[in-house]
Amino acid sequence: MQTSKSRRVRLATSALLALTLATTAAACGGSDDEGTTADGKIKLTVATFNEFGYEELIEEYNAMQDEVVVEQKKAGTANEHQDNLYTKLAAGSGLSDIEAVEVDWWAALMEQADAFEDLSDPEVEGRWLDWKTEAATTDDGRLIGYGTDIGPEGICYRADLLEKAGMPTDREEVAKMFTTWDDYFEAGRQFVKKVPDVAWYDSSGATAQAMINQTEYSFEDEDNNVIAAENPQVKEVFDTVTALSEEGLSTQLVQWAEDWTASFQNDGFATMACPGWMLGVIEGNAEGVEGWDIANVFPGGAGLWGGSYLTVPTQGDHVEEAKELAKWLTAPEQQLKAFDAKFTFPSQVEALEDPGLLDHTSPFFNDAPTGQILADRAEAIEFIPHKGPKYADINTAFQQAIQRVDEGKESPEDAWQSFLADVERLG
Repeated sequence: MQTSKSRRVRLATSALLALTLATTAAACGGSDDEGTTADGKIKLTVATFNEFGYEELIEEYNAMQDEVVVEQKKAGTANEHQDNLYTKLAAGSGLSDIEAVEVDWWAALMEQADAFEDLSDPEVEGRWLDWKTEAATTDDGRLIGYGTDIGPEGICYRADLLEKAGMPTDREEVAKMFTTWDDYFEAGRQFVKKVPDVAWYDSSGATAQAMINQTEYSFEDEDNNVIAAENPQVKEVFDTVTALSEEGLSTQLVQWAEDWTASFQNDGFATMACPGWMLGVIEGNAEGVEGWDIANVFPGGAGLWGGSYLTVPTQGDHVEEAKELAKWLTAPEQQLKAFDAKFTFPSQVEALEDPGLLDHTSPFFNDAPTGQILADRAEAIEFIPHKGPKYADINTAFQQAIQRVDEGKESPEDAWQSFLADVERLG
């Protein structure tokens, strides 16, 4: 386990990387591997993380090409991918031909827009939801990212574990229990009393993230001034999840850690916040486990967690070919296939109107109408949370503070003070 000191060192390193990016000009250089194959074909690499649903799409693209071969490089976690991206972007070489970027880091990378190719093209005008495109457009009109997915949230749950606690299991009845956070947490208290060996939700940090995502201005205001330390909504989320963890509602695990992944197989928890892309993660981690379902509800109204872009770094050797691949991967037809593969809910207007999306059901999730549920959850979203250049680093500090409480390394009061110190260091 990392100590709290080593966690803060990592945070400081992240901030230093951001400073390095701000002062290092993008240099010319090759991509992560040699740009050609042994038989002389152009080799393109696509760097992603978690689940984008691109495996079969890349096979399809390769079958269509005579002169290009595409290889996917998938990091195990978003943090691993982010660290690699920041380091090689600062170095000016070594990035893949296409780099996926998660929305939480987007504002920071927009400050380095010159390190990415302009992807503007009449062929893609109007392809995405307006806000998705606007977020990826620089002040001078350059489009530096093609939108992949968005993350409307429902609540996934183990119907068999709820039944064990004598609770409703029908997804419409379950939805009635989860309309507010107070309702959701009270149901959790009742659950852990009756099934004390199973946690209510998968992670304190993940639940905190879901709540933060419902705050329009959490860590930075509209002018990107840092407000995390004095924002009462941030403190309320911290106090809530740390107190509930002490009540036994949380597994006290970190999302993406090995023990978190294992908890899907050993009845570790009963519910979790579920953006569309998480459904594919659950199905993979819980392979062979029966009882999963998803409710068409999210506590407090609606939530938006995650969503990504594909970028083409200027340092690549084959930027034109990479642009064509990025354009193809983010076309409505391909994003619908990615949704079928891993539930990555599309950001393309045409895809959102496709009957195949709305009629989509999932056998793994008890034949739930996952397409319609996620469409309803997307329609319920009233605003897009603001995430400025320092959002990712502050959020890392916030998550680490929560985890130190879960691990018993600090009291809630001490962890909050450590978080405030981290925020002050970040400026």
